[in-house]
Amino acid sequence: MPTTATFLDQARLLQDQIVSLRRHLHQHPELSFQEHETARLAGEKLSRLGYAVRSGLARTGLIADMGAGTTVAVRADMDGLPIQETTGKPYQSRNAGVMHACGHDAHVSCALAAAELLAREKLPGRVRMLMQPAEENGDEEGKSGAFRMIEDGAMDGVDAVIGLHMDASLPAGKVGIMAGPVMAAADIFKVVIRGKGGHGAYPETTIDSVVISAQVINAIQQIVSRRISALDPAVVTVGSVHSESTRGNVVSPAVTMHGTIRSFTEPVREKLIAELERACAVARALGGDFELSFELGYPATVNDQLVVGVMREAACDLIGAENVVAIPPKTWSEDFSMLANKAPGAFMFLGGEIAGDRRSHHSPNFDLDESGLYLGSAILAETACRLIGVLGKAK
Repeated sequence: MPTTATFLDQARLLQDQIVSLRRHLHQHPELSFQEHETARLAGEKLSRLGYAVRSGLARTGLIADMGAGTTVAVRADMDGLPIQETTGKPYQSRNAGVMHACGHDAHVSCALAAAELLAREKLPGRVRMLMQPAEENGDEEGKSGAFRMIEDGAMDGVDAVIGLHMDASLPAGKVGIMAGPVMAAADIFKVVIRGKGGHGAYPETTIDSVVISAQVINAIQQIVSRRISALDPAVVTVGSVHSESTRGNVVSPAVTMHGTIRSFTEPVREKLIAELERACAVARALGGDFELSFELGYPATVNDQLVVGVMREAACDLIGAENVVAIPPKTWSEDFSMLANKAPGAFMFLGGEIAGDRRSHHSPNFDLDESGLYLGSAILAETACRLIGVLGKAK
């Protein structure tokens, strides 16, 4: 098994290849469950490296195995977002209305380079490359790529799972590795406030759904400050409010609101759901009514203490402890959480901030400093190697 210095040196030699692949993928993004070309490219490369590839999981996903025994899965998500890119870069998306605005192109490129590093070794276990579709969006049943990959057996026999996420707010050359909750659970809610419509000149003959909605929004905004402990991070956001009326002199019979809740533990998640019901009940006290529905999303991503310990040690040995940082948990959400519920997992954040021009994920001008991509590949490969040894001894 190589020394960490050798792994780092090998990854550095792959840097140009990683960047080239990332830019190719960036030019040709594909939406959730439509990642046919990305999956084909990944499958062909993994086959050439000697992996046994099984495609067609979760429609466009695949797994690729090498070796036998204790199994560590390395996961990368492949899908882009329905956003029109405005970066003007030479490698800007050629697919109108679709772009890699979150770094999944880099995730795939780093993972495939890690697969190449691992293919050169005789490991006392098995590496499984898990190329996942549809992290950004669910299918017609609301199920994301991780959920569907699990259904299709991608996590069967896996002893640990690791992955990375680009972080455009973290300087290139640094990685964030923390134990415990690192990304939030994200759920969507919809509230319909019902009243009685009528003429705006005679509001006393109506039950004004707009006025009631304003009171409901005030109640919702007090959930975190008054119903959740200050020691428990939580977010409730009403992001969209639509009245059925489009005129100032028409009192609307109904208002529809959409929002999101974010939490890091299941008790807080359940509390937020219950408190939303309580807040919306204000509508009934004011003479109206409401309908509240939820689209439950991804659970919180919780990093396993043992797996994180191995990953942090590997990263410190590779790039120096000063470049391995603990960062605050993200209120982003990730379906890696579902994989980590099936086997102990660790998800790290790889720095990609453009110095002096920090870009926002999910924005039309999103881009990355690519100079540290090879570090992600080296850390994934080294962590997989060490985990196979640690977990194999424990069996």
